Amino acid sequence: MRLSTETSGRTRWRQVLLPFLLSLFRGALPNQIRYSIPEELAKNSVVGNLAKDLGLSVPNLSARKLRISAEKEYFVVKPESGELLVSNRIDREEICGRKPLCVVDFDTVAENPLNIFHVTVIVEDINDNTPLFKQSKIDLKIGESTKPGKTFPLDPAVDSDAGPNSLQRYYLNGNEYFDLREIQTPDGRKYPELILKHSLDREEQNFHQLLLTAVDGGDPPHSGTTQIQIQVTDANDNPPVFSQDVYRVSLQEGVPPGFLVLRVTATDQDEGVNAEITYSFHNVDEQVKQFFNLNQRTGEIMSNDDFDFEIANSYTLRIEAKDPGDLAAHCSVQVDILDENDCAPEMIVTSVFTPLPEDSPPGTLIALIKTKDRDSGENGEVYCQILGKAEFILKSYLKNYYKLTTDKTLDREEISEYNITVMATDRGNPPLSSSITITLHIADVNDNTPVFHQASYVVHVPENNPPGASIAHVSASDPDLGPNGHVSYSIVASDLEPRALSSYVSVNPQSGVVFAQRAFDHEQLRAFELTLQARDHGSPALSSNVSLRVLVGDRNDNAPRVLYPALGPDGSALFDTVPRAAQPGYLVTKVVAVDADSGHNAWLSYHVLQASEPGLFSVGLRTGEVRTARALGDRDAARQRLLVAVRDGGQPPLSATATLLLVFADSLQEALPDLSDQPAPSDPQAELQFYLVVALALISVLFLLAVILAVALHLRRSSSPAAWGCFKPGLCVKSAPGVLPHYSEGTLPYSYSLCVASQSAKTEFNILNITPEVVPPQDLLCEDASWVPSTNHGDAGVPFASDTILKVSFNSIHLFCGFNVS
Repeated sequence: MRLSTETSGRTRWRQVLLPFLLSLFRGALPNQIRYSIPEELAKNSVVGNLAKDLGLSVPNLSARKLRISAEKEYFVVKPESGELLVSNRIDREEICGRKPLCVVDFDTVAENPLNIFHVTVIVEDINDNTPLFKQSKIDLKIGESTKPGKTFPLDPAVDSDAGPNSLQRYYLNGNEYFDLREIQTPDGRKYPELILKHSLDREEQNFHQLLLTAVDGGDPPHSGTTQIQIQVTDANDNPPVFSQDVYRVSLQEGVPPGFLVLRVTATDQDEGVNAEITYSFHNVDEQVKQFFNLNQRTGEIMSNDDFDFEIANSYTLRIEAKDPGDLAAHCSVQVDILDENDCAPEMIVTSVFTPLPEDSPPGTLIALIKTKDRDSGENGEVYCQILGKAEFILKSYLKNYYKLTTDKTLDREEISEYNITVMATDRGNPPLSSSITITLHIADVNDNTPVFHQASYVVHVPENNPPGASIAHVSASDPDLGPNGHVSYSIVASDLEPRALSSYVSVNPQSGVVFAQRAFDHEQLRAFELTLQARDHGSPALSSNVSLRVLVGDRNDNAPRVLYPALGPDGSALFDTVPRAAQPGYLVTKVVAVDADSGHNAWLSYHVLQASEPGLFSVGLRTGEVRTARALGDRDAARQRLLVAVRDGGQPPLSATATLLLVFADSLQEALPDLSDQPAPSDPQAELQFYLVVALALISVLFLLAVILAVALHLRRSSSPAAWGCFKPGLCVKSAPGVLPHYSEGTLPYSYSLCVASQSAKTEFNILNITPEVVPPQDLLCEDASWVPSTNHGDAGVPFASDTILKVSFNSIHLFCGFNVS
């Protein structure tokens, strides 16, 4: 048995094409509920939960009256749960025939409110049909003179399944003389043909028996068989031959019965009776015989009935021409039916919601319109449009449905009744159309909210305004009549504290005038925002809000305030020192001031009002920096007084002054005498600091004197009073045996120095240490061995410690006292 390569390729093509068509079909049905089920489901099988998929509440199903609207109901909705159930047997072959995609469309209707939902159920094929041949045995007569390569059409098998489950291939049992090939027609059907491979010899074998098998693509596959009985005849004549193997013709669906479709012609090279040819249909459906009639003698094909493109758009006719010797030829005729635009679109208005309240929002459903056109293709494509009436719009709603909705808010005060004309037109050539008129009445309600004349309000109010003055006026209008158009005003929100709101502003409920309840202060409140509401007296009342922003303008009501230099508690100014060698441009100090106002009112400038020496100092106009304008001269006083004015940029300007006391000195000690001459009372804090410095200096001096006195007393207690002569080098007595060899003439092992520096204010008193190696065994001055310097710092006779250093500093005064004792 042999599988045809051509058949296998076409089978794969169909397997790829079916999912592609399915995806195209799904893409053409947006926003629809789709289910997919296999055929032959048992009755009451659940397809899906329709209510859940539609977004409907199950407890409300009884009130919504969810039901199916279809000519033939294969499904039913279970009212308790909203499930979609199978109600009748679903045979895909009965519903869709050989279509590659079987779809069952129907509408579901829900009331309160009215909604129509389109549901699509795709019925999938199962392999429930076996390929069958019309005859269990095929008889053929073939002359022994027939040349190899001659083909003999065979009756095809029929499989009602579609897609992969349909007939896929033919097999022929192995033999020496015959082979098999498949022919596929444009409608997808497969026909087997027997091919003669080798010449036949009647004397050798006059009868051949073959087995033809048809197999589908199911899993598991089904198959059907038929026997082919071939009689080899002893004749030497010629078979008929058609002028064409395939004839093609196109017909308009409107041709009348008896119309000549086509004439097929076959010729036979024999003469006489053997050349007489008889035409007949070969292996055609009963449907073909219903619409076509074939003249057996002339080969003319006539229309036998009215064609309907919507029922079948093509037919395939197989014609056989046979001579009296049973030699036959075959051809096929492909008849395509062309659609005509012979049906005008139809519109059915299922419901009209009138009267319609004028406050209905845009998109409110007015009417539901269903269109249909019995034509197909572009002739059956219908689009609807509204003639005029910009207030309404037509929206495509599922398949063949349109929703007439409002496109904007309606106003009964302008138009109380509308006559809406809807026209449906197909896309045929020429197009056909029809129209209907829907009358819509508008009911009056309080549908107009008060509208402010401005989207927002901004007012500028200068500070220090008089309380009770009007600061703003808001206004809103309402086109409704009577109480629906009467507007009152109120303040509903603010960024102020709720308790303080009433103390700041109020609004007149009738006129919309906003009043200030108090004087505003820009430095405390620069801006605030109010939300005003306009409300009508309709039922229910409608309102709208608007924002009112109040900006408090600044006035120059705050003078500058000097932060530096700070004044003492008694109001006197502190002093600053300036080095005597300060060069021009030397930064002496800086006047710092602030102004609580804003803008130009807070733009500060600095000016010199009065100076002890004009031209000695300069002040930065914007920075307030005080710098030396020239070097200090010999005739310039050491103490300078500078009066600086700080002005703001307001109109009129406000100002403040700062007094600077400047002393030219290189140290604080040098500046103190100049400061003591001040007639003005000094700062108590500065005086306290001065007294502390003086006290520390006195204590240091007393401490130094005590040290000197202690040393003197210690020396006095020694055996020889000549020790006092150590303070005078000229009185020292030289004793050769008592002087160490290290020391030169007139040198003592002890040295002292007292240094006072007037400029640095630093006093230093040093008594040098001596090491134990150089300590003399006896008094070098008095030759008294009873006194030996002691290295014990804890001796009670020495009331101070070794290497004692006392430092006191304050500002530019430094006091240093150092005393070393060994």
